Amino acid sequence: MVGLRLPYKALTILCVSKLTDVPKRILIGRALRSDRLGETLLPKRIALPVFASDALSSVAYAPGEVLLVLSVAGVSAYHFSPWIALAVVVVMFTVVASYRQNVHAYPSGGGDYEVATTNLGPKAGLTVASALLVDYVLTVAVSITSGIENLGSAIPFVVEHKVLCAVAVIVLLTLMNLRGVKESGSLFAIPTYVFVAGVFIMIAWGAFRALVLGDTMQAPTADFHIKAEQEGLAGFALVFLLLRAFSSGCAALTGVEAVSNGVPAFRKPKSKNAATTLSMMGVLAITMLVGIIALALVTDVRMAENPAQDLLKGSVPVGPGYVQDPVITQVAEAVFGNGSFLFIVLAAATALVLFLAANTAYNGFPVLGSILAQDRYLPRQLHTRGDRLAFSNGIVLLAGAAALLVVIYGADSTRLIQLYIVGVFVSFTLSQTGMVRHWNRHLRTEKDADKRRHMIRSRAINAFGAFLTGLVLVVVLVTKFTHGAWVALLGMCIFFATMTAIRKHYDRVAEEIAADETPSDETIRPSRVHSIVLVSKLHRPTLRALAYAKLIRSDRLEALSISVDPAETKALKDDWERRGIDIPLKILDSPYREVTRPVIDYVKSLRRESPRDVVSVYIPEYVVGHWYEHLLHNQSALRLKGRLLFTPGVMVTSVPYQLESSEAAKKRARKRAEWNAPGSVRRGPVERRPKEPSSKA
Repeated sequence: MVGLRLPYKALTILCVSKLTDVPKRILIGRALRSDRLGETLLPKRIALPVFASDALSSVAYAPGEVLLVLSVAGVSAYHFSPWIALAVVVVMFTVVASYRQNVHAYPSGGGDYEVATTNLGPKAGLTVASALLVDYVLTVAVSITSGIENLGSAIPFVVEHKVLCAVAVIVLLTLMNLRGVKESGSLFAIPTYVFVAGVFIMIAWGAFRALVLGDTMQAPTADFHIKAEQEGLAGFALVFLLLRAFSSGCAALTGVEAVSNGVPAFRKPKSKNAATTLSMMGVLAITMLVGIIALALVTDVRMAENPAQDLLKGSVPVGPGYVQDPVITQVAEAVFGNGSFLFIVLAAATALVLFLAANTAYNGFPVLGSILAQDRYLPRQLHTRGDRLAFSNGIVLLAGAAALLVVIYGADSTRLIQLYIVGVFVSFTLSQTGMVRHWNRHLRTEKDADKRRHMIRSRAINAFGAFLTGLVLVVVLVTKFTHGAWVALLGMCIFFATMTAIRKHYDRVAEEIAADETPSDETIRPSRVHSIVLVSKLHRPTLRALAYAKLIRSDRLEALSISVDPAETKALKDDWERRGIDIPLKILDSPYREVTRPVIDYVKSLRRESPRDVVSVYIPEYVVGHWYEHLLHNQSALRLKGRLLFTPGVMVTSVPYQLESSEAAKKRARKRAEWNAPGSVRRGPVERRPKEPSSKA
């Protein structure tokens, strides 16, 4: 009757596939079989830089954030920094100890989301998921912009084009992660370990010079003075300033939850390896944080939120041309000497590890997105693994959101970091509260004395963790709300509302298509099938459709033609009678030369006359092989099928007729299929623990 468009679309897809497959294989590698998923699991030496790079790298900017806030009250307020560092250490120890309980109790990879959902209910779980998704996006944005700023102190081009450079780094990290978690982890392990080793060497050598040799080490800003914005703070103002500095220092805790979300990526025994990695991460991060702050005080580092005006050399501001180096860079210069080999190595490793810190989010966000998709809170596409067995759709979504944030905030880490850590402390607090209820439920049924003692100890750890992280959350919200934390809260609300709407949609669709226990219209056999073959001319495609329709043996079969040209209609009738076709031909007049509406009206009239009958419509269609041939054929069949698909009780069948040009297209498609690698999307086996019944207690 008319040309078929679908094969042309398929042909177009194959052409595009050929053009994109080669660069895709170059960038992310060859596709992996699903049964090779176990080969991508991580040993502890690779899991540490993969899942802990965010927490480890935060020591490159967390000490600076503490000093920046304290500088509001002048250099005299710096003597509070050791106490702030001690408070951060207590919180870090508590959180690490609490999450060691999490990874043993919930090793499925659901992390805080699964803990909160199972023990506190779906809304709490969705709140945690929203907080974590926002925090993962911010992790990428903050880490990369911080790395760009560190690199920019040595390469002016990076500072001049920092938005472009930040987006380029996001694209690069995205490609590396699309290659698979094991390969990206191997690439990231070396710079992470170089950074950790460099910081420990700096701390050890600095302590040796200060305590044993008695050397006087001076940071490049040691001779500067700070113009205090608020002199002589006391009482509530001082307390608020210290709390704000503490909340900024808590940036060192971001990334701890990523280990609990990434347990499925560890080699067996998964829980034990994840708990060991958590402990290693906590010890390394705490030691580096304390060591850097101590050396910053010894070397007289000076930092200011507005260095151009508030940093004074003598009594003169340093001016807008001054570039304020991070604390870790100033300490390294004081300990190793400017331009020394160790200084250059540590500076390069610091900039690189800040870029790679985003990898924590690249591994946490896609796994969490996959679990949320499995629970129908996010599109199902996020639950599928790509060619390299990574959750490719989640990786791309994270990259897009982070790049958008970087562009909006101009790759300014000072502005971005104010949005930070709100989400992670929301998840900390709800997760630890959920773990307390988890242990309470198990203690009600457990009789073994040894196991009860273990559960009581674990409950005490999680209860203290819930109290402390809840307290920190309040501090963060109070001190950072007007500085940008409200944006993070808004993002959480948007994620929560979106995921709730998606879940409602999936639930509504599932309810609508669920098979009933009692007979329904879909299960009761129709009383009759009324078949209609659409006819425009009596040619080979029409004859093939008529023969196929007769083979189906319907209760009633007729041919239907729309009369838009009396001469053509008369010719069709004459040819029909001359051939002696034993199928009745029905002609519908269309004075306005429409084809679709008369067919739809006729089909609906049949349905009204016999509601229990099914109407089956056969449409003869051409299959052509060249794109330009579709411009020469009428596309009314596509419009007609589109309308018929929305008509209840109507089945639509296309009867294709292949023209000669389709043979050439078929040969090209066959060659293309033989050449292409089988890059089908796979559904990844995300392990899930059976959900425990929630308790009202």
